[in-house]
Amino acid sequence: MPPGPSTVPGLQPGRATDAIVSTINRAAREINCKLVYYGPGLGGKTTNLQYIFGQVPHERRSQMISLATEGDRTLFFDFLPLELGEVRGYKTRFHIYTVPGQVFYSASRRLILRNVDGVVFVADSQAARLDANLEALDDLEDNLRAQGNDPATIPYVLQLNKQDMPTAMSVEQLTQELKRYNEPVIPAVASTGTGVLETLRELSRGVLQHLAGGG
Repeated sequence: MPPGPSTVPGLQPGRATDAIVSTINRAAREINCKLVYYGPGLGGKTTNLQYIFGQVPHERRSQMISLATEGDRTLFFDFLPLELGEVRGYKTRFHIYTVPGQVFYSASRRLILRNVDGVVFVADSQAARLDANLEALDDLEDNLRAQGNDPATIPYVLQLNKQDMPTAMSVEQLTQELKRYNEPVIPAVASTGTGVLETLRELSRGVLQHLAGGG
């Protein structure tokens, strides 16, 4: 795991108003950023991470760690995306987590959100899951605020997963229901990889802009 928080001259690892804290590995000259995939149970968070993991060359990623809970899992791995370049001479390593979706794991979700740098909300596009999406979205906002993060300013992407399902709501309908800020909205079918890397790229871009003081 990366060392404790530090700072790099000329770099803004977080603003005092939003409590975002990236960690700096000076020896490796790396900035370690924490990305969390949030959303209702069975919405596709795990599928997103598994697809990303399979696309990253093994020499640039860690093993994937899976913490099983009853009926759900929390996944974690980190990787070094060389194509994103450097910030103030430091490479950026992303540590990606999912959270358990069921409401009774709220304490676990709050813990995983600690020191987060960017969030993807993975919505389940099926009409029957709209209430679950709204409940999870409210929970995300409450947990971010409880830790001093402003949901309106943290790097954030809304992914509309399962767009291939027969009962999927349209992108326009879901955007109207679920979009709350100026976040990018990415339609996706995580089971085939559609929209998965696009979602990660949008979030990565937002996190790097925020670190450099442009977010």
